[in-house]
Amino acid sequence: MATAKVSDKSFEQDVLKSAEPVVVDFWAEWCGPCRAIGPALEEISEEMAGKVKIVKLNVDENPEIATRFGISAIPMLMMFKGGQHVATQRGAAPKSKLVSWIESSV
Repeated sequence: MATAKVSDKSFEQDVLKSAEPVVVDFWAEWCGPCRAIGPALEEISEEMAGKVKIVKLNVDENPEIATRFGISAIPMLMMFKGGQHVATQRGAAPKSKLVSWIESSV
């Protein structure tokens, strides 16, 4: 399962009401580190399908949710479980670190 896109309008349904844990990748097209971790997140999404869902939220196109969660720097990954924010990963990181963070947070 590839990463899905979420928006200000779909965030509540796709993330907060999700039955499984969700990692939200707050990113922007112009952000080099955001683009750098994109392929790793796609791979993790495939490898951990059924255990965690990974979605992307473009902060330029969806300022409401970015503001709501105080996103001041990107990339920023946030884990949500049961509608609650439970963990944050700031900045780009190698795939192995992202996997470790996700596994320790689910």
